[in-house]
Amino acid sequence: MSAAFDLRGKVAIITGASRGIGKAIAAELARAGCAVVLSSRRQAALDEVAAEITAAGGKALAITAHNGDKAALQKLVGRAQAQYGRLDILVNNAATNPHFGKILAAEDSHWRKTLDVNLLGNVWLTQAAAPVMRRSGGGKIINVASIVGLQPGHHQGIYSISKAAVISLTQTLAQELGADNIQVNAIAPGLVQTKFAQALWGNPELLAQALAQTPAGRIGQPQDIAGLALLLASPAADFISGAVFVADGGLTAKSL
Repeated sequence: MSAAFDLRGKVAIITGASRGIGKAIAAELARAGCAVVLSSRRQAALDEVAAEITAAGGKALAITAHNGDKAALQKLVGRAQAQYGRLDILVNNAATNPHFGKILAAEDSHWRKTLDVNLLGNVWLTQAAAPVMRRSGGGKIINVASIVGLQPGHHQGIYSISKAAVISLTQTLAQELGADNIQVNAIAPGLVQTKFAQALWGNPELLAQALAQTPAGRIGQPQDIAGLALLLASPAADFISGAVFVADGGLTAKSL
């Protein structure tokens, strides 16, 4: 294993880790030697992922926590620290999208839920994680945003706004935490074949539109995002901070 990508002795928290992109990132970091703390709302699903990682020779701890619950996120960090004594990597991946339609037709509850989970949850978890990272000598924070945070998605206005805020949060935290040797970056995936995005890729018309607009000729897979996360979590990214890495098969490059 290249030393630039060696995560042995490191500890990571990954939210939304029971499926999709979060699960793929957790498995990738574990293969690089990192002990992974898996978080989502459902214990049974987390336990399955943890068992898969353990069976493959990795280290995994499954802890339920809702990303819109500040107290639960604080407890998540506390339990991770109690188990492993340190925290080096935080992957803010959990997200929700309860409203598909025009933003002026959305209910207040849609706004609150989306912003609580997609934005404030990342803030709360970072608030709890950053002091532990400082004591460990530094760390990496990876925020999973979206290309709709750069170019608003059709009928995804609230989600797009929340992901644009995640990008701004990434850039701001990179400035504020740089002196603590904490690098903060964002990944902006395009359409990825996950259950979360099934309403898009599962619709033949929308899928055809996406494929026609994407130079790669396909939509993404969770593993396409996991490799990028490994880079940003590793020593290879020690001088990268405040950056937004688009992984969309060339879609946004074609539209510019």
